[in-house]
Amino acid sequence: MATQRRQNPSFLPLISVFALFFVVVAADVFFEEGFHGDWESRWVKSEWKKDENMAGEWNHTSGKWNGDSNDKGIQTSEDYRFYAISAEFPEFSNKGKTLVFQFSVKHEQKLDCGGGYMKLLSGDVDQKKFGGDTPYSIMFGPDICGYTTKKVHAILTYNGTNHLIKKEVPCETDQLTHVYTFILRPDATYSILIDNVEKQTGSLYSDWDLLPPKTIKDPSAKKPEDWDEKEYIDDPEDKKPEGYDDIPKEITDPEAKKPEDWDDEEDGEWTAPTIPNPEYKGPWTPKKIKNPNYKGKWKAPMIDNPDFKDDPDLYVFPNLKYVGVELWQVKSGTLFDNIVICDDPEYAKQIAEETWGKQKDAEKAAFEEAEKKREEEESKDAPADSDAEEDDADDDADSDDADDKSDSKDDETHDEL
Repeated sequence: MATQRRQNPSFLPLISVFALFFVVVAADVFFEEGFHGDWESRWVKSEWKKDENMAGEWNHTSGKWNGDSNDKGIQTSEDYRFYAISAEFPEFSNKGKTLVFQFSVKHEQKLDCGGGYMKLLSGDVDQKKFGGDTPYSIMFGPDICGYTTKKVHAILTYNGTNHLIKKEVPCETDQLTHVYTFILRPDATYSILIDNVEKQTGSLYSDWDLLPPKTIKDPSAKKPEDWDEKEYIDDPEDKKPEGYDDIPKEITDPEAKKPEDWDDEEDGEWTAPTIPNPEYKGPWTPKKIKNPNYKGKWKAPMIDNPDFKDDPDLYVFPNLKYVGVELWQVKSGTLFDNIVICDDPEYAKQIAEETWGKQKDAEKAAFEEAEKKREEEESKDAPADSDAEEDDADDDADSDDADDKSDSKDDETHDEL
């Protein structure tokens, strides 16, 4: 298996170079791409959707704002387009070793609906036809759409079926670069990191429905007839006070007085209005006490699932061979960079720190400066209040003239009829 290394570590301090050397020696790096040099010779642009004129073009750029203009990636460049591109690496299996899949992504367009995920594919793939229907082994990365979808996808294919992670993993939604890392271990545990910080962890057994559950509720179990699920009961010693039911809901308003100008012969016999009775407490109910026989909510006991059959290779993808991006974007501007596929989380972490870690502060400063200039330009283009008021007045006058002309035209038409 080919082990690729970072091309230009010379900018690092000497101690960092030695540290990286030892990490590299310990790690098997199956694929690594920083989009340096002749990157297009390593990647195949798919012709998927090309006949429909819906295939988007990629730009090789560091973006509108960045921490290092020489660190370029590939960026979607056209709105309302499908994007598909892939690269091949020597086929490998992650059996008996940790699989680490990491890349950085930046949504410069302030993405409101679109994906930023990547895929690992197995077997032989026609890269020229790579598209939405091409089977994949792992799909991982952020997905944003409206207010409801802002999460990290982690989809695993098992026995030909795609399975979504059952846990919610929120993704970043700003316009800066972020690093997404998926770690899959031989003990069938996993971790999802964003910017080298663990955001989710767990097991393939519990967090995906790859296999039937190990245990199930006993279908033959029934709740015992004497099982008491009432947590509270009426206090048998609490008695209704005598005369409670005789208390009226309403009483005559004691402050009401017959109006002086009231005439019984003309107005009828005067009766005082009623008001709610402050003594009335509603229908009587006994107070509640803790049920001494309460046994809790009954649950069927768990038994071994007869349909469960363990798979010790549940985590294994035996013939990984390609990495690709396949997505639809309403608004373009998503930039992918610094892809790593290896077996050592520490190596991937080091790469993230060399790139995103060293550039994030400068990138943020560049973004804030760009935003400041944009706001200044918008304020220059905006009309002054007085000008706006004059324009509104002119618009109103023009509107009145147009209404007069319209009324005149209607009168003429009516006369003709």
